[in-house]
Amino acid sequence: MAFTGFVIFILLLFAGIYLCLFGLPGTSLIFVNVLAYAFFTDFTQVGWKTLLVLLALVIPAEALDFWMESAGIDKEPVSRQSLWSAFIGGWAGMILLTPFFGGLGIWGGFFLGTTSGLLIMEQVRTSKLKNSGQTTSTAFLAMAGRKMLKGFLALLMIFFTLAHIYS
Repeated sequence: MAFTGFVIFILLLFAGIYLCLFGLPGTSLIFVNVLAYAFFTDFTQVGWKTLLVLLALVIPAEALDFWMESAGIDKEPVSRQSLWSAFIGGWAGMILLTPFFGGLGIWGGFFLGTTSGLLIMEQVRTSKLKNSGQTTSTAFLAMAGRKMLKGFLALLMIFFTLAHIYS
């Protein structure tokens, strides 16, 4: 039972990174996931200080994401091709970076691969549109920056949590 719970915990951490790249509250999912893990392990591996640090990362990440959404940055709907390319890119990133960086390669490869797959597909999709529908390079960089920043904060939350679990 404990092994199954830990596998679900790890899968939800991956889901948190994935959701961050599509404008969904992935950092909140990571926080709730870690809170549930701490509760089920009687706060032995993850304590209140760790949870407070994670909460201090969740609040600005989600507030920044909300502000950028309300400012009109990255209003484009996500396509099915973008979802699949991000999924495939995540697996490719994990496979390529894990032999060189171990555990760091799994998480970093997933993040970098997912982000790369998403951005490449969005660039291909918008390049097929007519001039009026194409995004400017500034808008594309703003979208990429938003996704990278929120994804980086999610990755930081995961590294911080796993460091406390395995230390």
